[in-house]
Formats: sequence, C-alpha cells, structure tokens
Amino acid sequence: MSETRVPLELVNLHDDGFHLLVEVVVFGQSFNVVLDTGASKTVFDKTVIEKHMKDAELVSSELLSTGLGTNSMESHTIILPVLKIGKFKLKNFEAAVLDLSTISHAYSSLNLPPVIGVLGGDILMRYKAIINYKKLHLKLFR
Repeated sequence: MSETRVPLELVNLHDDGFHLLVEVVVFGQSFNVVLDTGASKTVFDKTVIEKHMKDAELVSSELLSTGLGTNSMESHTIILPVLKIGKFKLKNFEAAVLDLSTISHAYSSLNLPPVIGVLGGDILMRYKAIINYKKLHLKLFR
C-alpha cells in the first residue's frame, strides 16, 4: 500500500473556528479546497467549472444539497479528467458541482485565500485518509 502525504494549511475563521485547506490541481492550475470530513462528496463551484471547462458536460443530479444552508440547491455532477491532490492523482473523477458563491464570498470577506470547492468523504474514506493537525498534513493511501 503506497502512501501520499499532502500539506495542509490551517486558516483561522476569525473567532468562528478553523478550516483546513488543501491545494489541488484541476484544469492544469492550482486551487485551494476546504477539507471537510462532514461532506459526503467532493464538490466544486459551478462558476469555476464553467469558466475552465467551456464545454463542461454537467449532468443534473436529483440529490438535494442539504448541509449547505439549503435543501433546494440545484446540483450537478461532472467527470474531471484529472484531479491532483499533492502527488496523488485521480483520473476521470466524478465530482459534485454546486453554486458555492456564498462560501467564496465568506472567504473573501474574511480576507482568506479563495477556495473553489470541498474535499469530501468520498475521497477521504476511499483512500483511508489520516489528518494530522499537529504536522498539518493529510495522508492518502492506495
């Protein structure tokens, strides 16, 4: 079983807790996503997907997006040709696509690094993730 160690960035939400950010590479560019053990799926912002994948094949999903402050948000899925998390590479990864503008706005208003999505339980569970807060790294296993 091979192990990949991915650095994490701890951001202070100004008296409202902390988030862990993970750098990912999609569309050949680096972006930050929030590591969220409570999210069932990995999610990317619809605006970012549409901007970088002009011919994005979004597939409507019947699943409602509870947990993001609503249960009526339109949701989609997309197959990302390549998703890199550190040196960990996933090909043809199916991700959820939602309007995450409220999260982007919240980060911006707190002068935090922009985020384009959430790294969720689908990846964390499948690849037996171990989160080390002291050393600020994420381990993924194949």
